[in-house]
Amino acid sequence: MTIYNYVALKNNKDVVKGKVEANNLKEARQNIRGLGFLPTKIYEEAKAETDNKVEAKKLQVLGLQDRIDFTSTFQILAQSGIPVIESLVFIENDAAKLKIRLLAKEIRRQIMGGLTFADTIAKYPNIFGQIYIGLVRAGEDSGELELTLERLLELLKKEQDIKAKVVKTLMYPAFVVILAMVIVTVMLVFVFPAFKDMFENQGKELPWITATLMSIGEFLKAYWVIIPIIFGTVIFGTKFLLTWEPSKKKIDKYILNVPLLSDLIQYSNFSNFIAVMQVAYDAGVPIVDCLYLSNLTLTNFTLRDKISTATGKVQQGQHLSMALKTTQVMPKMILFMIATGEQSGRLGDMLVQATVFIDKKLDNIIDTMTKMIEPIMLLVIGSIVLVLALSLYMPLFQSYTAN
Repeated sequence: MTIYNYVALKNNKDVVKGKVEANNLKEARQNIRGLGFLPTKIYEEAKAETDNKVEAKKLQVLGLQDRIDFTSTFQILAQSGIPVIESLVFIENDAAKLKIRLLAKEIRRQIMGGLTFADTIAKYPNIFGQIYIGLVRAGEDSGELELTLERLLELLKKEQDIKAKVVKTLMYPAFVVILAMVIVTVMLVFVFPAFKDMFENQGKELPWITATLMSIGEFLKAYWVIIPIIFGTVIFGTKFLLTWEPSKKKIDKYILNVPLLSDLIQYSNFSNFIAVMQVAYDAGVPIVDCLYLSNLTLTNFTLRDKISTATGKVQQGQHLSMALKTTQVMPKMILFMIATGEQSGRLGDMLVQATVFIDKKLDNIIDTMTKMIEPIMLLVIGSIVLVLALSLYMPLFQSYTAN
């Protein structure tokens, strides 16, 4: 006999689930009706397990915008008083992206199997992240899931806003560097070789910089296939150095010593850090767990290690403000606000104020960097053009001087 899973209605309103043994689907339906239930869905257990595994494999990592879309819809439905299952059914049927629909379907299936929403998403840390999971669990435990989802949505939008600001700030210098590489390549491959015959007819030794650039240009022109390899190596090599843990740790350490850039790194990291701490604290999460969740937002290894050390001190009984002060990386104004909040018993309110302060500070830093980057980049481009121009005209100047 075959085991069949079923979903049925009891008294035409209550959803019940269970299993029955039968020789075929028709007999299984009869057995379910014999129990006094109205079957709505019947399927073989082995086939169900296979289908579930296939659906789980289809789940993809959600991007930041995908998590915002999912959380926004789910929060609106939950706030409207719509039950979790019905909310997930709506997302499953009407979400714009397939991966969000598949995710909602998988979550709904597991909740109907007896798990809570927090338990279900905890199975997918690569999709939601530990911060999302931890805050949802705290919201469920406190009975404030709707409010927690609203706070989570604010956090996700804040993270998106900070990333957009940082990317916008760094995009211009990155564009200028790439443009400079292209200009130099074009000059070396096409312009310098065109002057070769003219310089040789002068019968004089070329300046070392002209001779060097001329040799490089002839080499690149003869072996042009190496040009995309060089560009690819530079791009992927830079990406590798910024993502490979040993090199990133060293970069993260030394970058904190670079004026202004260190401020950008610190305030962009601590903006998310304080925001998550504030939301977690208001959700009733213990302060040590608040620090743990907040520390997950830090992308700089040096900052993360120092905050981890501070977390250990708080766990041993030290005040939060004193523990953070020993790191020597937390802005003094934030430390003052946290200390004031601890002394007055209004830590949650002070964390809100700290979030506002740090966001304003970050905006000022980005504005300052934006104003400074443009003249610096112009200076860089001007220097490159000057070197190339001098390399071409120095032999001509020598020729005129000799005559």
